[in-house]
Amino acid sequence: MDAENKSGPGSGGNDSYGRKKFKRSRSHFADRITADGRDGWPVEAGRYRLVVSRACPWASRALVSRRLLGLEDALSLGVTDPLQDDRSWRFTLDPDGRDPVLGIRYLHEAYDAREKDYPGGVSVPAVVDVPSGSLVTNDYQQLTLDLATEWTGHHRPGAPDLYPEALREEMDEVMDGVYREVNNGVYRAGFATEQEEYEAAYRDVFHRLEWLSQRLADRRYLMGPSITEADIRLFTTLVRFDAVYHGHFKCNKFKISEDRVLWAYARDLYQTPGFGDTVDFDHIKRHYYQVHTGINPSAIVPAGPDLSGWLTPHHREELGGRPFGDGTPPGPAPADEQVPAAGRPATA
Repeated sequence: MDAENKSGPGSGGNDSYGRKKFKRSRSHFADRITADGRDGWPVEAGRYRLVVSRACPWASRALVSRRLLGLEDALSLGVTDPLQDDRSWRFTLDPDGRDPVLGIRYLHEAYDAREKDYPGGVSVPAVVDVPSGSLVTNDYQQLTLDLATEWTGHHRPGAPDLYPEALREEMDEVMDGVYREVNNGVYRAGFATEQEEYEAAYRDVFHRLEWLSQRLADRRYLMGPSITEADIRLFTTLVRFDAVYHGHFKCNKFKISEDRVLWAYARDLYQTPGFGDTVDFDHIKRHYYQVHTGINPSAIVPAGPDLSGWLTPHHREELGGRPFGDGTPPGPAPADEQVPAAGRPATA
């Protein structure tokens, strides 16, 4: 997600919101952290810090992946305030308003350490090199794939294979459709400035959601019996859909909770360790409704929807499957990373 004053209202990656058409540009800083260090950034436990906003669906991918793979001790976590100011994402949730590891008040400071006066958006997720304080990458598309494949030496025992080599060709095709028509499609609809542009994006969103509903009718997860990266990428949009995209982005043909298959699938994932325990509905709603003043000039945050449905039985276990494949669920989230009660559905 980018700071609004830099290159448009908060969203993932680097974005352009002109008078013509919404366009998401490629990540400017696309270095990779790899096991062999071929880009100059070798995988090293404790060297890097993942900076996220819990409001951002693209950053949420990294949060889920990190939890499922058990990388908490190897890759530390910084969480920004869901609201930016004119200086970018800020660390006002931390004591004295500074990230306790990086010592910075604003994420743009890590960007400046990499490229002074970089003119683009300051986006999350971002991985920062702790010794130098310099940004390494903001490539949200590649980041989670590298966590799954390059950081294997630091995965927890029982970590699932989120990007199985035998499924990659089909997975890439599925994820591409989800990205174009769902993940990015809701933004194309929400920030459209012409009726025709909006309606085209709207059609794409629901065409793909209906396709996904059919695909998931007889299989528990997108690629079969176990969770993969494809499910992570779809989940982070589905979990925001009814709370934000349905009304705020005018994607209102139906709510996810009104589609029997997608609603059960989304709840199944939400109730799986590593998914729902990373979701902060308070951050999500406050960010979208208070930062996107071009869409919501009053900055009023809706009181709803009722979140209790996320905890209701989904019955997807009747389809069988092994959520973590040959692996095991992750343990509880570290105490200092748990989502506050204000961001979670109330329990009975």
